[in-house]
Amino acid sequence: MIEILHRHTQEVLYRSEAANLRAAVVEANLTGADLTDANLRKADLRYADLTDANLRKADLRYADLTDANLRKADLTGADLRYANLRKADLAGANLSKANLTDADLTGADLRYADLTGADLRYADLTGADLAGANLSKANLTDADLTGADLRYADLTGADLRYADLTDAVCGGL
Repeated sequence: MIEILHRHTQEVLYRSEAANLRAAVVEANLTGADLTDANLRKADLRYADLTDANLRKADLRYADLTDANLRKADLTGADLRYANLRKADLAGANLSKANLTDADLTGADLRYADLTGADLRYADLTGADLAGANLSKANLTDADLTGADLRYADLTGADLRYADLTDAVCGGL
């Protein structure tokens, strides 16, 4: 049995008889799901469709979201430390004030995502598409932005100390 619990109240948000969480995600339609404050720590959510899902303040530490569709999802204040978001689709997602310390965002699509005030220290953003993203006041200290697309990204007040910008594409109005 698989259960997804509310982070604070431990209320069951989703229950499945599936053998593992990956199978549960396949059978569940999580598009637009309200998973506010959900405890999804270490969850296997590879290839999951969480389009327009509400994941505000969700605990996704160490979660595997490889190739997941999080397009336009609300991840405001979510804890994504050490999460695997390789090739995830986060276009238009709200990640403001999210904690993405040490997260793997290699090849992720973050076009027009809101990362205002997000903590991206030590994050791997190699080859990520951040075109048009709002990174104002984001902490990118020691982040790897090798080959990232930062065209038209708002970097106002962003902390880029020790960030690796090798071959990053920058520019725009």
